[in-house]
Parts: sequence; structure tokens; C-alpha cells
Amino acid sequence: MFSHIIVGVTDFERALKFYMPIMDALHIKNRFIELEKSWAGWQSSPEPRPLFIIKKPYNQELHLQGNGQMVAFTAQSRKKVDEIYALAISLGSKSEGKPGLRPEYHENYYGAYFRDLDGNKLCIVCHDQC
Repeated sequence: MFSHIIVGVTDFERALKFYMPIMDALHIKNRFIELEKSWAGWQSSPEPRPLFIIKKPYNQELHLQGNGQMVAFTAQSRKKVDEIYALAISLGSKSEGKPGLRPEYHENYYGAYFRDLDGNKLCIVCHDQC
């Protein structure tokens, strides 16, 4: 369905230091980092797409986060949701909802919400009982 998702950042190197350990914990493979272009991308597996990309805005204007926009990543277990949420908080992110069941979505939805260092809203979710 998706080719790629781009999340804007204001300070690329700071954002990279935030996202690298999060993606490593999710076992999402880095596809490229181009410091001179201020962008990096991670790819799905086993297919090369969709890509998740962080970058400074193309028009070189200030990054502004959206209200109502969010990127959600799948975790293999509820324990992994807990671990990644704790990691994100330790990296300086702001909590938008501690890990827990959200039965209003479905009976096994276990998610956690936080904002990256630029205010972009992210979610880590496990859809299984494990």
C-alpha cells in the first residue's frame, strides 16, 4: 500500500541519534544514511518497501509537526512495546500514552505513544496476545 513515509526533523543528527536505537530495537534494517543530504531511511523486510524516512523538509523551511498525524510501528510482543517505549523516553521523547491495552481499537491492541524530539507522534503496537 505505501511506498514510503517521511517524517520531518529540524536537527538531523539529533534525530538520527534518537531513531537509530528505536529502529534497532524494532529490528528494522537501515537502508541508507546520507549526512550531506540530511536524511536516512529504514526498510521493511523481506521487501525493500515501504521505507520509513527522516529528513529535513525539502523546501528548507522549518519543520512543523502535524496534529492528528502519527506513524505506528508493529512490535512482536507486548514486552517489546514496553521496552521500546522506555527506550524512547530515555532518549528524551515525550509520553503521549503509556503502554497498555486499548480495547477501544480491538481486544488485543497493546500500544504505547510518544513524540520524537521534533514533536512527531509515534506509536509502538502489538496486535497479538503475546
